[in-house]
Amino acid sequence: MLAIVCPGQGAQKPGLLTDWITDDDAARRLEKYSAWAGTDLRTHGTTSDEETIRDTAVAQPLITAATLLSAQALGLTPERLASFGDQVVLAGHSVGEIPAATLAGSLTEEQALRLIAVRATAMAEASAAAETGMAAVLGGVEEQVREAISTAGLTAANINGPGQIVAAGVQEKITALAENPPARARVIPLKVAGAFHTEYMDSARTALHQAVSDWTAADAVVDLLSNRDGEHVTAGAEILSRLVDQVTRPVRWDLVQKSLQARGVTGVLELLPGGTLTGLAKRGLKGTATVAVTSPEDLDAAAEFVAEHTA
Repeated sequence: MLAIVCPGQGAQKPGLLTDWITDDDAARRLEKYSAWAGTDLRTHGTTSDEETIRDTAVAQPLITAATLLSAQALGLTPERLASFGDQVVLAGHSVGEIPAATLAGSLTEEQALRLIAVRATAMAEASAAAETGMAAVLGGVEEQVREAISTAGLTAANINGPGQIVAAGVQEKITALAENPPARARVIPLKVAGAFHTEYMDSARTALHQAVSDWTAADAVVDLLSNRDGEHVTAGAEILSRLVDQVTRPVRWDLVQKSLQARGVTGVLELLPGGTLTGLAKRGLKGTATVAVTSPEDLDAAAEFVAEHTA
């Protein structure tokens, strides 16, 4: 059984799309994505520097475009994925849940990029309203780490799996936690603009709710696991609602991995820009085969991996 996972913000790198748009069809598709997202994804994916693509308003549409382009290169359309029946499941981390919902057939590509445009801008604006941030807490005992985060006045915004919880909140409190980490743990500040997946993003959630108030999302044709709780969601209306609410709710990737384990997943394929989620799988899903798509050179191995784990 195959899990296809879509990475979240922070996975982007300068020149991410340079080698992916040498194909005319891919270049034309990226132009469509740029128009729908309202930003020049060709420039950001080829020549923009690290500081530019770190901007939330740029990073989120860039990652979404990269994920969808790599899926297209592998022929992973909703129709093909549906043909695998119960041998495939989809999930996405944070912003990655939007391309995951697209591959599940719930959103169109246009809806995905338009939703990302609102999400990215609104989250950037919410981040600018207060000096907030995030930090990864690595190691330690989970209960003690959670208690230390709470005691510091912060939120456990991403619970990614064994030994990795991301704290979020006021920057001053992030700094204090880093200076006084939980026992046997390290605190590493993350290069993000604000406290994502906390109450500080409430204005972004409101903006998203307004933007999709007259939208219709289709029911998923492929199993989709929500990063809210690791549960399988099918109804289009519920998927859309969860995507909106997601910006203020913690990402429970640990529960997604538990669901993958319970389903007997034998392989995890991470789409472009891959590496982060397969790294978590190696720790949380020990013994499960993984492949991360990082360049077009990975496509042949990825295609063989899909065939092997959906047979």
